[in-house]
Amino acid sequence: MDVLLDNLDLFGPFFLRTIELFLIAGVGSLVFGTILAMLRVSPVPVLRSIGTVYVTVVRNTPLTLVFAFFVFAYPRLGIVDLDYFTYAVIALTVYTSAFICEVVRSGINTVPVGQAEAARALGLTFSQILGQIVLPQSLRSVVPPLISTLIALLKNSTIASGFSVAEAGAIRQYISERGDSQLIALLWVALGFIILVAVLSLVQRSLEKRWSVAR
Repeated sequence: MDVLLDNLDLFGPFFLRTIELFLIAGVGSLVFGTILAMLRVSPVPVLRSIGTVYVTVVRNTPLTLVFAFFVFAYPRLGIVDLDYFTYAVIALTVYTSAFICEVVRSGINTVPVGQAEAARALGLTFSQILGQIVLPQSLRSVVPPLISTLIALLKNSTIASGFSVAEAGAIRQYISERGDSQLIALLWVALGFIILVAVLSLVQRSLEKRWSVAR
């Protein structure tokens, strides 16, 4: 307990930074991943190919390499100069979106084809069918895997500590410099992540209960 109390100036701000990183990257991943899923089921072959290539490449690339690209390679392009936190958000969003895409696409495939055919018979466009009929139903059916992907995003955020982002994964290094026990510090960090994951699990159960009634 002394390690925690003596270093609250680290645990508090660094965990808040982790939550901030998770929330921004999580929202970005949900939005971009859904767009990618729409490309994957698009009737336009070129759009389907773009979505497929993106997902295939990113899913098979280690997250550390994605971070390394945005932190070290991207700045050399001289396009826009960003801080390390923003690079971390972009890296996590780019990576996690590929997994969100596949989750959403699997949900889209659970919606009966007859509903889309009936909507086309009524004159609805592809975007209207997807946005008004298919996506609302598909997202309800994939809540557990979506939350699981977001939990993975939360834990993956610790990689940002290796790229000069002051978040929970970096606490051990600062504790070491102060001469306190790194093992005890890591146990407190682990407990912090357990609590955050428990909160996400509660959100999952709440959404499942609410949307099961809505069906």
